[in-house]
Amino acid sequence: MSAELTFRLATKQDLPDILEMLADDTLGAERENNVLSDKYIEAFEKICNDPNQELTIAEINGDKVATFQLTFLQYLTYEGGLRAQIEAVRTSSEYRGQGIGTKVFDYAIHRAKEKGCHMVQLTSDKRRPDAIRFYEKIGFVSSHEGMKLKLK
Repeated sequence: MSAELTFRLATKQDLPDILEMLADDTLGAERENNVLSDKYIEAFEKICNDPNQELTIAEINGDKVATFQLTFLQYLTYEGGLRAQIEAVRTSSEYRGQGIGTKVFDYAIHRAKEKGCHMVQLTSDKRRPDAIRFYEKIGFVSSHEGMKLKLK
């Protein structure tokens, strides 16, 4: 990858590209609707209006190559510590395997440090063993057992 990777907050015009990246894998294809619906627009507007949320786009020469969402969570534990939760990390399929994922996480971790976070956390579906291996390779530790309860 010879061109520079740049990062910026997503705009409403980025939504179709973000949806395409979210749906561009086996699990995403099962749960995402790659159609710009009112639900996606409403969620995007809520994210953009929340100072504790950052929806980010990574670009190379104007091409949108990756996306992720950071949520900053205030806790009472850790003496009132702030954590960053990283979600919806995707690299465009045509750019995978070029080191972009590592640079995305370097940037996300840098943003978390800038905001004063003491920790970055994430969840990953157990059906994504390659992603889990990648997270472990860059220093994440499987320290807790996550649980979810679907409500609908």
